[in-house]
Amino acid sequence: MGTQEAINNIIRLVGGQDNINNVWHCMTRLRFDLVDDNKVDQGAIKALPGVLGAQLQSDQFQIVIGPKVNSWYEQMLTVLGKAPQGETHIKGRKSLVSMFMDTVSGVFGPIVPAIAGAGMIKGLLAGLIALKVVSAKSDTVVVIDLIASGVFYFLPFFLAVSAAKIFKTNEYLAAAVAACLMYPSLIDAAKALAAHQEGAVSAFWLLNALPVSVFNYASSVIPVIFSILALSYIHRWVDRIMPDVLKTVFTPTLTLFLGALAALVIIGPIGIWLGKVLAFFIQGLFGISASFAGLVVGAIRPVAILTGMHHAMTPIALQNFSEHGYDMLMPMMFMANMAIAGSTFAIWRISKNRQERTVTLSAAISALLGITEPALFGVLTRYKKAFIAATVASSLASAFIAFFGVRLYGYILSSIFSLPAYIGPYFVFALSGVAMALVLSFLLTTVLVGKDAVE
Repeated sequence: MGTQEAINNIIRLVGGQDNINNVWHCMTRLRFDLVDDNKVDQGAIKALPGVLGAQLQSDQFQIVIGPKVNSWYEQMLTVLGKAPQGETHIKGRKSLVSMFMDTVSGVFGPIVPAIAGAGMIKGLLAGLIALKVVSAKSDTVVVIDLIASGVFYFLPFFLAVSAAKIFKTNEYLAAAVAACLMYPSLIDAAKALAAHQEGAVSAFWLLNALPVSVFNYASSVIPVIFSILALSYIHRWVDRIMPDVLKTVFTPTLTLFLGALAALVIIGPIGIWLGKVLAFFIQGLFGISASFAGLVVGAIRPVAILTGMHHAMTPIALQNFSEHGYDMLMPMMFMANMAIAGSTFAIWRISKNRQERTVTLSAAISALLGITEPALFGVLTRYKKAFIAATVASSLASAFIAFFGVRLYGYILSSIFSLPAYIGPYFVFALSGVAMALVLSFLLTTVLVGKDAVE
């Protein structure tokens, strides 16, 4: 069975095109918002060639494809004719958690290749500087850094376009709102305020009545997402009340003015403070104990990936980079991936079935490279003790690196190739954490599962 046939079967097995409100994808999964979840034949979908797993989670039906998910998604859109617009909502109102997960996975999924690629370049550059291969003040570093940092500095633009697709509003108006948040006069004022320069202002006043608070929105996450959400409602409202003869000119004019004003006066500042609260909560865990924070985050990470909720940590990590210049969550995500890889390698070693060994080895290598869904859905969900072993190893390794303060200074995919990003004062502890996660999960899985269980 070819990919196209598998896609046709997926559409049929989820209840047909009429049952699909919306479909999108993250790095490894096709995600469906369906009219009626009861029409899905999960067992038949899981049996399709190329499908690594399927589940209903947080009002989403998720099909795990792996690294080829974008190709499958593009072919699915061709069959469907266009991206579903989600005009039907028979299921009723979703819970706040479901809405949040849909939004985060939908917004971040398409832009992960850009931020992961830039993060890898940033990590390799940090390693080269730490090893003194290149001088930190050289033109070479300047050029490579602008290639790596541009994505993060202008992240609001990427988020705006991606969020516009999720919230079904005009992508160019969304980018225009992001441009308002990123305009130099606002960012320069924020830098002057942060540097306590003489004459610096904390707000600009519109008509001496509305305060536009001065914040640096470069690299910010939460403000722009909520601003585009508001823009989507404003756009629909303006379009509904505007006479047809005036829509071409005045609908975008009024939408942009009201949307940008809402972002600058209300939503942007609230988003900044909400981001600070999220970061404060994480810092609170570290305030209790760094090792305790590592135990908690390391323990929930494999479960979060399994349920598709792992994207919820991405905004917090990006906010930490923006606020503090570093993040301690992503190293814990790294430990979790290595623990999952270690347990999967153990299943591969003790398995005697040739076909299963081939599939398991592929999944283990994929996890080592930062893509854990094949290992989780294809291997560890079939061996609960192996999943427990991976969770324990992830928790202990995360606690270990947190105790020594291991941190990252830029977003990077949690892959074994991420190690150069840790070169510096924390490298030996990061390396030890990786070894601990791999070895401990491997040994625990070997002991707990045993050879008889995989014959």
